[in-house]
Amino acid sequence: MKAADIAVIGICAALYAVVGRLTDFGVTFIGVAFWPAAVIPAIFAALYGPWVGGTGAAIGIFARDMLFHGDPLLSLAAGVPPNFIMFFIIGYISHRPIGMKKLTLGATIAAVVVSAGLLLPTLILPAEFTAATGGLSTWVIVAIFVSTVVLSLVAIAYASRRWPKWRGYAVGSIIGQGVGAVILSVAVWGYSQLFFSAAGYFKEPLPVLLIPAIFIWTFATEIPFVLLVGPPVIKACYNAFPSLRRKGTKNGDT
Repeated sequence: MKAADIAVIGICAALYAVVGRLTDFGVTFIGVAFWPAAVIPAIFAALYGPWVGGTGAAIGIFARDMLFHGDPLLSLAAGVPPNFIMFFIIGYISHRPIGMKKLTLGATIAAVVVSAGLLLPTLILPAEFTAATGGLSTWVIVAIFVSTVVLSLVAIAYASRRWPKWRGYAVGSIIGQGVGAVILSVAVWGYSQLFFSAAGYFKEPLPVLLIPAIFIWTFATEIPFVLLVGPPVIKACYNAFPSLRRKGTKNGDT
């Protein structure tokens, strides 16, 4: 990395921590926060590359977690690794040419995975899932997550149609968010099995059947912000500072 990259990582981390804490609105689902701030390291990853986006996100989420729950072990287990990997992938793929077939395949896989993860816990084990989610009925949970899944797919389709030259960024976001959400959901469940207490963040171990629900929440509530807010901001940065445009990239070309 260059000295400038280190400085940009610091800016990314600071923005991610502060904006993330201000925009989570205290909304959480099974311990995982509502997270529109995911668009910030995605933008940095697209502008400056995978190492800047991934490292800035890892440092930023750790700082935010210290402001939110103050448990460094939880952040190092379930916050830092998925954030680094998620935004590293976005930065790595975003500048590679992606055809419409690959985009369609990525969106289809995402829809199938999310839908399967939704149906397994809610329809196969409705009583257990209702108990684990604080008494919400099966169909209320289904309605919530179907809405978020539909919104996510609409966002993907809109981004591809509105900004066809941003397909690499869109596919990178889908893959990165998917991989990151899987790591986070498994890590949150694993942490709750080992470190639960009356005074801890998790009062009791989470049932394994909640892993798909955590995945869905993480993926479906972040991807619309990454896809819809990211491209216009990145393009504005390219127009304002042409030197940011990485050699060989077609993203943001007019």
